[in-house]
Order: sequence, then C-alpha cells, then structure tokens
Amino acid sequence: MEYIKVAFDFLLHIDRYLSVIIQDFGLWSYLILFVVIFIETGLVVTPFLPGDSLLFAAGAFAAVGAFNPILLFVILAIAAIAGDTANYWIGHKIGPRVFSGEIRFLKKEYLDKTQAFYDKHGGKTIFLARFIPIIRTFAPFVAGVGQMRYGYFISYNIIGGIVWTGICTFAGYFFGNLPIVKDNFSLVIVAIVIISVLPAVWEVIKAKLDEKKAAKPAEVTGE
Repeated sequence: MEYIKVAFDFLLHIDRYLSVIIQDFGLWSYLILFVVIFIETGLVVTPFLPGDSLLFAAGAFAAVGAFNPILLFVILAIAAIAGDTANYWIGHKIGPRVFSGEIRFLKKEYLDKTQAFYDKHGGKTIFLARFIPIIRTFAPFVAGVGQMRYGYFISYNIIGGIVWTGICTFAGYFFGNLPIVKDNFSLVIVAIVIISVLPAVWEVIKAKLDEKKAAKPAEVTGE
C-alpha cells in the first residue's frame, strides 16, 4: 500500500521530481515526459496529472542543457496531439454506450447538451481547452462522444497541441531560471495553474449572468 502511495505522489508531482528523473534516466527522460503528457491528455481518467507545470519545468531544464529545447518541444507537441486523438477515438467508440442510460449519472441529455455546445462554439473549444487543466482532458473525449467530424477536430487538435506545448515549454526555457522564479518555483507553478483556470471560471460566470438575463423577461411577464 505504501508503494502505491509513493507512486501516486510521484505521478501527481512529477514536475517536482524532474531533476531526479533526468539524473537517473538521462535520454529516457524524453520518453517519460512523452508518456505523461500523452496520458494526461489521452485518458479521461487521469486529469489530475500535471500538464502546464510539467511543460514549464521541462523548458526550464532545457535552458540549462538537460534537454534539447527543439527536440523537447517536438516530442511534447506530438504527445499532446496523439493524446487528444486517442481520447477522441475512445469517446467516439465507447461514448454512445456510456450514455445509453445504464449508468444513472451519465444521461443521454448530457450528450445532447454537449453536442449543442460544440455546435455553438465549434472547434475553438478544442483549442481553448488546451489551456485549462482537467477540462483539456475531457474536451476531446466529449468531442468524440458528440460525433464531431474528425477532420474538423484534428485541425484544432494540431494547432492547439503545438501552441500549448510551445507557450508552456518556451516560457520555462526563457523565464524558468530567472532568480525570482527559481527561488519561488512552487508559487510560480500555482500561479500557472490559477491563470490556466481563469478562462473556465469566466465562462461559468458569463453563463450564469446570461441565464439571469434570460430569466428576467419571463419574471416580468409572469411566465
């Protein structure tokens, strides 16, 4: 049981153990990072894995010579794109059965609402979700469940994967080793997560405000 706890803590905070991974595994560290990013984006059951913070930390280590920055970026971008693609096809294949009504809290109406959301916002949902922890893990799965056309999905998947990994990795490369960042690395990671979540918070607030505006005419007319 203790080994499971240690392993779980390692996966959950792998960005903090990156120096140990590099020291112990050398070039295999590229593969480890690939697998983590692939799983974080590719399996709907692992949204808790670090994404933004791991990319930032990897970029910071690239700046001191632990990784080749261009090779690192290419590998991580491929992992992100491949992960979303796998997640999409998992949702596409098993999603309809999951929403068959046999599982009480997964109702068909959820699928219908998801489809309506994608019809309204289109492929930009896939792109924007890249920058929001947890949501980026669910977005491609839901796109597959909602039967989003794959050609439409993959274009936003590729663009989003490249932009997300590029911004996070090169932010770490250029700023990760500044004294103020190195001395407050934990706070920087927390700040990255908070900033990533802000778009989702704004969308929730905006949706609530829109609901209140839509409800006011009905209240006035007594409907």
